[in-house]
Amino acid sequence: MRSFATKITAAAVLGLICALFANARLRANAGTPDAASTRPRVIISTDIGGTDFDDFQSLVHALLYADALDIEGLVSSPYGQEPNRKRHLLRIVDLYAKDYANLKTYSARYPAPEALRAVCKQGGVEQADLRGYGNRTEGSDWIITCAHRDDARPLWILVWGGIDDLAQALHDDPSIKSKIRVFFIGGPNKKWSTTAYDYIRREFPDLWMIEANSTYYGWFAGGDQTGDLSDTAFIGKFARGRGALGDYFATIAPEVKMGDTPSLVYVLGATPENPAAGGNWGGRYVRTWERRHVTFTSPPKADDVVETYAIVDIVYRPGGTAPRNAQAELVTDNQSFRGYPDNDGAWHFYFSPKQAKTWGYVIKSNYPELDGLAGGFTSKNPAPALANEPSAQYPNWWTDDPAPELSEGSQQGAKTVNRWRDAYMRDFAARLERCRVPFAAR
Repeated sequence: MRSFATKITAAAVLGLICALFANARLRANAGTPDAASTRPRVIISTDIGGTDFDDFQSLVHALLYADALDIEGLVSSPYGQEPNRKRHLLRIVDLYAKDYANLKTYSARYPAPEALRAVCKQGGVEQADLRGYGNRTEGSDWIITCAHRDDARPLWILVWGGIDDLAQALHDDPSIKSKIRVFFIGGPNKKWSTTAYDYIRREFPDLWMIEANSTYYGWFAGGDQTGDLSDTAFIGKFARGRGALGDYFATIAPEVKMGDTPSLVYVLGATPENPAAGGNWGGRYVRTWERRHVTFTSPPKADDVVETYAIVDIVYRPGGTAPRNAQAELVTDNQSFRGYPDNDGAWHFYFSPKQAKTWGYVIKSNYPELDGLAGGFTSKNPAPALANEPSAQYPNWWTDDPAPELSEGSQQGAKTVNRWRDAYMRDFAARLERCRVPFAAR
């Protein structure tokens, strides 16, 4: 009997040790630093209020982890021309304020709602012109201000939309380059800020940046989708009824996406300065090869091949006399992308293909010599061998791992995220629960 009791005790102790180890690993991946000096400094630049709902979901997620971060800025990055998209940021902070009394019982480091409102900034309202920059914005100025604070920690710029405000800040004050780390959720976002991205590529090739064009996809696709972890079941099981933020999350969309969230959990990981390390919920990355800028000086055809996510520059030199206030746009996949004339009268149409396929386009313009011009090209995913060809020109630039075994469908690198789905979704569920009841009532 005594021997049996000893075995039970040993088993219980072993179970406790395993549980503690698992929890420690979870904290290392999710990131809940205890000391203020180790919390990452973060500015989130988001195109919230655009056509995609995932920025709203990702911002709810970010505020629930705000005790593990120093959130120094929330910037509305360009999408469309709505002059006051900062209001979307403030709206979600107002919801956070309703849950703040419960949240702060779990951690005194949750920022007060008024502190968050003070760092909400309006960014650009349209993408940069052919130069890749334009006019200062409240958002770009705030990036500069925060970068120059007397703080040994790097400032992480998490770009969830257009990268224009960051490009503007770098143009206005290039000295901030050494003080910042950038995590850019590219892919579909990249095609809306091609000129700003290309400016950074040309002028700041040694910027420290992760360019995640497809790895982010793993947050909501693949991985453990069983039972209450599925993208649809999760909302009813873990979001609805969890305070103001949880109830709002449940109304945003019928499924979980949060495609920008990998950037956030990445900086909360154990080794964010080492993108090649495994075990980070935000993914694993490889040193980038050349950043492609492909120029066509004659209309491309379907058998012209470019790399997916490259910058494609289609150049036309129309004859005749341009009308006053000439405008032109490239139309593809029912989306329009503005063209820009250069100083020599040539028109440039930048585009970044977000997936591997054959693209067709037509030019719509009030300039008769441009209107109706058409063409096409084919984009193909980066070859796996490129991971072995890091570019000396971009020593601090990282991107998706093209290894076939890490792809989720055609989305390269996505399995370096979704392999952790059970852990990060259950951790998010626990955070949502904080909105429902104070710590003492658990």
